[in-house]
Amino acid sequence: MSAEKDIVTNRLAFHEYHILDKFEAGAALVGTEVKSIMAGRIQLKESYVAIKDGEVWLFGANVSQYSHGNINNHDPLRPRKLLLHRREIEKLQKETMQKGMTLVVTRIYWKNGRIKFEIGVAKGKKLYDKRETEMKRTIAKETQAELKQRLR
Repeated sequence: MSAEKDIVTNRLAFHEYHILDKFEAGAALVGTEVKSIMAGRIQLKESYVAIKDGEVWLFGANVSQYSHGNINNHDPLRPRKLLLHRREIEKLQKETMQKGMTLVVTRIYWKNGRIKFEIGVAKGKKLYDKRETEMKRTIAKETQAELKQRLR
């Protein structure tokens, strides 16, 4: 059994999109990026995943510079290559060809001593979908509170 430890979860992705399928990817990172990500100093708010020339890239993810890094510190906004098998890349490419489909990073976690990125194949939510999700969450919260109150 492999122990997974979440580093960062992209909650905004679940708010903005319906996540239909998930893939696990490694990443080609430099040393100072690894240390910053381990400290949770990565922001996925405006990031997206794209396939270029048969390779999967992460754009717009802001990995803060490592505090103890020297002049060889990394560029915070550089594109990062995500590592997947050829079949997975072809499947992702096929799925993103469909109308309204995009790729987003849903979470970053630690698995077997390596940093892994969970890529979600996503379809954008409409405003009414977001409202419906919010309403369901509110109802669930209220029923939980009511049940808790009754048990007292």
